[in-house]
Amino acid sequence: MANEYAKNTVLRSPLGRVRGLGSAKGGTHHWWMQRVTSAALLPLTLWFALSAASLAGAPYEEARAWIAHPVNAVLLLASIALAFHHTAAGMQVIMEDYANQEWVKVGSILAIKAICWLLAIASALAVLRIAV
Repeated sequence: MANEYAKNTVLRSPLGRVRGLGSAKGGTHHWWMQRVTSAALLPLTLWFALSAASLAGAPYEEARAWIAHPVNAVLLLASIALAFHHTAAGMQVIMEDYANQEWVKVGSILAIKAICWLLAIASALAVLRIAV
């Protein structure tokens, strides 16, 4: 009976147990990048929404000319890069937090990153094809 009690008794406080786990020293980078990309996407999204609204009903050639304008092309490329980076980072955090099995977690993160990269490249090439 005494041995059974000793096995289940923990003499360290919850704070002591947490301190003993150490730190991965890498979690804050992802957290900060998520905040930086979201802050950068705010004005870009507003710019894009207003620009798209002003182009509503415009002929096809006018929309192509708008994309071909150097400032608009650069802002579109920045929006694409930031949006897909932000999406991939957010989805990675979700998979790290909620995937129970390691192979599901790793496979999902790899798939998310691959899909985001492919879509970002395809989107950027579409803008560059019109702009150049």
